[in-house]
Amino acid sequence: MKKVHVLAALVTALVALAVPLSAHHAWPVSYSKLVTVKGTVNEFTWANPHPMITVEVRADGKVEKWLIGGPAINRMEANGWGKETVKIGDMITGVGYQFADGQKIIRLERVTLANGKEMRLYGR
Repeated sequence: MKKVHVLAALVTALVALAVPLSAHHAWPVSYSKLVTVKGTVNEFTWANPHPMITVEVRADGKVEKWLIGGPAINRMEANGWGKETVKIGDMITGVGYQFADGQKIIRLERVTLANGKEMRLYGR
């Protein structure tokens, strides 16, 4: 009977580990060219799986909203980020890869903050 309980515990542990791994996904971006987005931050959500910065970009008399997404919080923290790194009203420049379907969403590679400091996320 003890073997059955040990086996059940092992199977449960393996399933518990597999579920979060299967939930992870790749960004559906086009790696053919980097996109630069410069605008004013109007929202910064510091949460996993991807902290997101919403930026208003003014171009040709129009305002567009772009989402700029980073990697998981632990990776951002390892690169010097914190929940106070970007603030509402900051003018930032984000560089990354845009979603392949044309949505105004980029996977952030690096950003130039309002104070001029450049921060990288994927080492490119």
